Amino acid sequence: MRKLHRPLSALLALILVGCAATAPEPRPGARIEIQEAVGFTITEEARIGAAVREDYQAALDLLENEREAQGIELLRQVAEEAPSLSAPRIDLAIAYHRMGDLKAAETELLAARALNPEHPIVHNELGIVYRKTGRFDEARRSYETALEIYPGFHYARRNLAILCDLYLADPECALANYEAYMKTVTADEEAAIWIADIRNRLGEAAQ
Repeated sequence: MRKLHRPLSALLALILVGCAATAPEPRPGARIEIQEAVGFTITEEARIGAAVREDYQAALDLLENEREAQGIELLRQVAEEAPSLSAPRIDLAIAYHRMGDLKAAETELLAARALNPEHPIVHNELGIVYRKTGRFDEARRSYETALEIYPGFHYARRNLAILCDLYLADPECALANYEAYMKTVTADEEAAIWIADIRNRLGEAAQ
């Protein structure tokens, strides 16, 4: 079974910047800073108090301890108190997804995308939801958008390869994306096996 890859939380790619009350209103959106071959930091700026930051971390701790209902309730509060930030809505979507509520997950992701259309995690998560709901062309576009924003986003690269391989019957797309993925995640033995399998299939088809 080929598992989709995703970050555990939007907090893994987010720095919340608390602004003093006298500071000018931050501009909406986010900045992406590439740190290494497979890593990036997304900084979103907003005027938020220490209590909101603490609530956000507390909500993520609840989710990590599989207390989804309490975590979702607290994340919704954070999203209301920091309406310009996309990260709490992304984490809400991930939590709903884990609970099997794909409709609620999609709603939160679309809200996050409206806030920050250049957030690669949003597009990767939407791709997963679209794939699970049978909208394979939309899933492909979402993964490709994530990779246009950040070509080194290996989660999205692997997910796109799996989509092309198993759902779109596009072995060329699958092979190209598996190979690109393996350039950054060289130790994935499963992906290496899948590459060999696709090459065999393409070779047999050419004969």
